[in-house]
Amino acid sequence: MDGLFSLATMVLMVTAFVSVPLGAEARAFFVFGDSLVDNGNNDYLVTTARADSPPYGIDFPTHRPTGRFSNGYNIPDLISEHMGMESPLPYLNPLLKGETLLSGANFASAGIGILNDTGIQFLNIIRIWKQIEYFEQYQIRLASIIGRDRARQIVSNAISLISLGGNDFVNNYYLLPFSARSRQYALPDYVRYLVSEYRNILSTMYDVGVRRMLVMGTGPMGCVPSELAQRSRAGECSAELQRASDLYNPQLNTMLNQLNEEKGSQVFVAANSMKMHMDYISNPQAYGFITSKVACCGQGPYNGIGLCTPMSNLCSNRDIYAFWDAFHPSERANRIIVKQIIGGTSNYMNPMNLSTILAISSEP
Repeated sequence: MDGLFSLATMVLMVTAFVSVPLGAEARAFFVFGDSLVDNGNNDYLVTTARADSPPYGIDFPTHRPTGRFSNGYNIPDLISEHMGMESPLPYLNPLLKGETLLSGANFASAGIGILNDTGIQFLNIIRIWKQIEYFEQYQIRLASIIGRDRARQIVSNAISLISLGGNDFVNNYYLLPFSARSRQYALPDYVRYLVSEYRNILSTMYDVGVRRMLVMGTGPMGCVPSELAQRSRAGECSAELQRASDLYNPQLNTMLNQLNEEKGSQVFVAANSMKMHMDYISNPQAYGFITSKVACCGQGPYNGIGLCTPMSNLCSNRDIYAFWDAFHPSERANRIIVKQIIGGTSNYMNPMNLSTILAISSEP
């Protein structure tokens, strides 16, 4: 019965979609990376890096946990909203099949980094090379429904988003006072190593079909409630973690420019996450927040110890907190970030913002 249904579905899908002109309605969206963009893949894994219990999701339309590390929508959700489409499903979600595949997929997994040893404490997570493998697998599944040429066309016209790098510092290099990586590398050498490895990742993504990707740099890692709880005496950002961001982000941008020159196209678009976050962290009141230091949900100093749980302190109004938990922005802060991704100047998005990308993509 299942086999007959699948065959019938495939026939209908081919009939319905092969002749549809490739326009905005057919644009796919692919998401790769870590907890800032994971929308539920880790719910399907045996891992400690998960957001599947209340009060996560308290402001989501269902008011239930979704696997997003947010009180509501995350960055991919809000980009999808702007693009006029449903947010792509987690790749491990069994509902991602048939027609749903045409809108893309989210491969992200909380806890991962550029390096394979990042996040080992979380046990079973989808490391970035596995995400790329799943992306290739996705394309085979898509081609089986609508044909290879049409699948290739959808993938090449898609928008992709990736968030990587932060965990390589906070959950690797700085996880312990004398971590294996900090003994192996001085910070400047570690940054160069990370950027070199990231180049290999992005180059491979190009090889397997990515043609336009928004690449998020690391935000102000030293300013998140978790780091304030561990390292701050009077609420000041950790100078060491901020130094890591200041070393890493310029080298990431240089690498992206070099890759674009190598590919002969503006494939990789740098999103200045540091500036996007620091706007409201340095002046929270200007953005309607009462604090950018204390998390809405958590425990300990600045509510920055551990993740959010049913036993945590919980603020009553999430809209006036810049941080939802010890590491992640609130939905409202995510909206401020995505506003810059969509329409920000070159100080935020280089060489172009998402509105420009979409306008170029819709030209005849």
